[in-house]
This record gives sequence, C-alpha cells and structure tokens, in this order.
Amino acid sequence: RKSSSRVKAEVAKLIKGNSTSGNIIDCDADPFVPDGWKVEEHKKGGQIDFDPAQVLFHLSTGQMGDKSIKGNELRKELADEPVLNANVLDYLLAHSDLIPEEWKTDTKGNTCYIFFWGTIYRYSDGRLFVRCLYWSGGGWGWICYWLGRGFGDQDPAALRAS
Repeated sequence: RKSSSRVKAEVAKLIKGNSTSGNIIDCDADPFVPDGWKVEEHKKGGQIDFDPAQVLFHLSTGQMGDKSIKGNELRKELADEPVLNANVLDYLLAHSDLIPEEWKTDTKGNTCYIFFWGTIYRYSDGRLFVRCLYWSGGGWGWICYWLGRGFGDQDPAALRAS
C-alpha cells in the first residue's frame, strides 16, 4: 500500500507528463492571504496547465466604453463564469516570463488591470476586495480593488477558456 504523499507525487508526475507546457497550477490549493485579510470565497479550479491562449479577458457590458460597474454587481454577474482564482495570479507573479507582452496594456495603450475573481478577500475592516495583475515600472505586480468601487474597461476578468 502506498503512502498518501507518494500517491500525490505519482499523480503530480502523471499530470506533468501529460502537460503540454509543464506549467501546472493547483487552483484547488489554499490561496496566498496577505496579513490582516481573510479569504471570503475561493472557487477551486482543479489543475490548470497554464497556456495564455486559454485565458480570456472578459468585460461586462457595464464596463464598456466610458461606463463602469460596481464590483459587488460585477461579482454577481461573474458568479457562473469560469473565473480564474488568485493561485493563477500568484503563479504568474512567480513566473513572470509566462505573461504575454500584450497583457501590459489595453487596445488604447492604457495599463490593463487583470482581475482574478475566483478569490475574494475580506480585509480586517470588513470590506471585500479582489486582486489583480498589472504592469508598472518595468515589472509585474498585484494590487487589490475594493468591491464598492467602479470597474471600467481597463479592468477585465481573467476567465478560463472552455
């Protein structure tokens, strides 16, 4: 009989062996939690063989043009979508060479803030936040947006292509 850790290691090898990129992200793992925060919601997404071509950027009709939509409302709209969680964000920050150049800006040349709605955080003051990936000052980083603010056309949700 095999130990559980040995079985996990063999499964990981099997997954890696079937991987086309070798960049497996465990979207079922617990996400990174900044100090003073708690995870409010974390949608698990299985094992993802990361391929940027399989990531879709989604904008709600409420985000098009000069409009913006409140984060709490956008969260409801995205509830049934295949949103990526913060594990993908953190993997990309650790492997920034995988992030395509075109993710830096939108079609107008403005900085693009790519949101990972599969993980929602609660700050110690009770407010809800979602984290995003963005390019600034020669490097990739993350920031968070409060769900009570507006999200516009520079703020796409990262979705997993089916």
